[in-house]
Amino acid sequence: MAHEEKGAWIGLIVGVITAAVYGIVLIGRAAGGPLVDAPYVDAMLWSIGAGVGAGVVVTIVVTIAVGILTRRDGHGSDVRDRQISARAEHAARSVFVIGALAALVLALVEADHFWIANALFLGFFASSVLEGVTKIASYRGGVPSW
Repeated sequence: MAHEEKGAWIGLIVGVITAAVYGIVLIGRAAGGPLVDAPYVDAMLWSIGAGVGAGVVVTIVVTIAVGILTRRDGHGSDVRDRQISARAEHAARSVFVIGALAALVLALVEADHFWIANALFLGFFASSVLEGVTKIASYRGGVPSW
């Protein structure tokens, strides 16, 4: 398994866990009432911080462990790795833009801040998941030629 593929798996797992924990905390705070009334700001900020922080820390630790276990001199990426990353980032960016546009529409219709913030959060989450899935699928199935 390529070093970059391992990173994609790590990012995908961390992203899904982070969003699941945020959802569970949010539903718990709503306590059967409307979600809009649940305090969400600190939970969302902690989720974003934990997701980014955990992703970085886990990636560093796994990279060091893999380097020690496989005794490779370098982790140089090749053309295929760059093509896969570019394809995945392009797909993820399009999903994030859709989330941003949804938040913009919600702001224009003067929706509650809760829905605007959560539309952006969902856009971050969906783009992260799509990027990870695209990378993994590309490493497993190959990169189509243009």
